[in-house]
Amino acid sequence: MPSPSPSQPLTRRRHVGRTLALLAFAQLITSLDFNIVFVALPEIGRDLGFSAHTLQWVTSVYAVTYGGFLLLGGRAADLLGRRRLFVTALLLYAVSSLVGGLAESSGLLVAARAVQGLGGALLFPATLSLVNTLFAEGPERNRALAIWSGAGASGLSLGALLGGVLTDSFGWEAVFYVNVPLAGGAALLAYTLIPADGARQRGRSFDLPGAVTVTAGVTLLAFALIQGPESGWTSPVILAGFALAAVLLAAFLVIEARSRDPLMPLRLLGNRSLSGSMAITLIFGATFNALPYFLTLYFQSVHGYSPLVTGAAFLVPSLMIAAGTQIGERMATRTGMRLTLLTGIVAGAAGTALLATGMSAGGSYWNVLPGIVVMGLGQGLTWTGMWIAAASGVAAGEQGVASGVASTALQVGTALGLAVLVAVAGRDVTGLAGEALLGEITGGLRAAIYVAAAGILLSAFLALTFQRREAAEPRPARVDA
Repeated sequence: MPSPSPSQPLTRRRHVGRTLALLAFAQLITSLDFNIVFVALPEIGRDLGFSAHTLQWVTSVYAVTYGGFLLLGGRAADLLGRRRLFVTALLLYAVSSLVGGLAESSGLLVAARAVQGLGGALLFPATLSLVNTLFAEGPERNRALAIWSGAGASGLSLGALLGGVLTDSFGWEAVFYVNVPLAGGAALLAYTLIPADGARQRGRSFDLPGAVTVTAGVTLLAFALIQGPESGWTSPVILAGFALAAVLLAAFLVIEARSRDPLMPLRLLGNRSLSGSMAITLIFGATFNALPYFLTLYFQSVHGYSPLVTGAAFLVPSLMIAAGTQIGERMATRTGMRLTLLTGIVAGAAGTALLATGMSAGGSYWNVLPGIVVMGLGQGLTWTGMWIAAASGVAAGEQGVASGVASTALQVGTALGLAVLVAVAGRDVTGLAGEALLGEITGGLRAAIYVAAAGILLSAFLALTFQRREAAEPRPARVDA
């Protein structure tokens, strides 16, 4: 008897809860890896001889490869099979993490982090498209996406906490070794909990010209945005990176318009729900995703928190984001996408502004706590809502590429937001010390967070383009892939 196709809903299959738990766990691994390395950076720099300039590449190279390969990862999930790609991505994570922990040179560690980024770019769209195809559109998928979203939110605090505990107890290598059993175990469980992929479709291709141009273009764009603040926005390398990225992305659009089997069918952009969610996701990355960076600076640079205490300080925002994801699922099902997104965005903008208001050199955690609570709830609502919107009305055979498109927007937005907000936060602190220095740093951080709040509010206008709640959710025709 043939194995059920992953493009069929899971409502009549066994192990529904365990399958969703595995997919949520994979999302946790992806989220965890963004944060777990940060607290280990000082020890990594000392042990492997990184300079202050090159140490940033331990995190930046992951972001560059992750952002550059997301669309290709989404297409691969549709064409090669979602379970196949899910397992491959987890094994890449496990092997590259092992190499990273064993690395005795800076070059090898950076190379391992690049492969980890590739693993993440394959894993995220494979996991999201599995959720979107294994669970029927509507309340069932909304609940699944809320659980998947909550797992990702928990990685915010778990990454910082686990990174601090492992680094203090076992050394920086442990933040890499921990991924080996986690990712390896999840890969093995996939064979029993995720339905086997159907036969590969014949006559379908990766659209090699499109794959090369978009991967190179997005990678160069991410590189220029991430490296720009360090090298200078007018440096020849950064200007060349932006120019070449623009040429490659323009070429990609021309190729896709003419291709008989495009990597990203441009007609998908005609799906108002997907295109609207892409725009909101871009702004979400530029604002919400950048806030942990500035909160970390505030806790450590202004108030002198240790890595472990900083991780503990992120428990509240993580819990609020997780709660917001669950509220978002219920709102999306009962009131529709427009009201869900508007509520999340307005609450997030208000909470972010409240957070900035509470920041001061002489203040305490209690001063910023009200803003953290409101901001976290709004962020969780928006996070769940935008992923539900990105999947709505998309055929099962194109869920991978839709996930890749939306997640690429998130990563580009994150790189763009950090570049802009870091520039806003920058202050000339030459010759300053003591309270004057802390006051100047706090002023810069506060200004950046106010700008982020304004950016979040801007996305409310995009949410207004969504239709009011419809009488019945449209269900896409299912295509076995």
